[in-house]
Amino acid sequence: MAVPTVKTTYSLDLDTVRMLEQMAKSWNVSKSKALRRAIRLAASQPAPGNEVGLRALDELQRSLRLNAEKARRWEQRVRDERRASRDESPR
Repeated sequence: MAVPTVKTTYSLDLDTVRMLEQMAKSWNVSKSKALRRAIRLAASQPAPGNEVGLRALDELQRSLRLNAEKARRWEQRVRDERRASRDESPR
């Protein structure tokens, strides 16, 4: 079964083209297929920077000795405070 494709044009710098050609040669595939593989691989990875934020959150939670029960109590306290501030605000 044929896979539908879309012809398109991109401008790549010379170094990127050389790397693409090297990848295609080492994988023994066309440059188009090498580019598709590289894009799929990049798309399957977490976005850069996300892991830094998650690590910081993990460290914060550890430093606070945050567990599920503490988190639940904090969440309830915040909800109660928000409700109270809505009830007090002029309409």
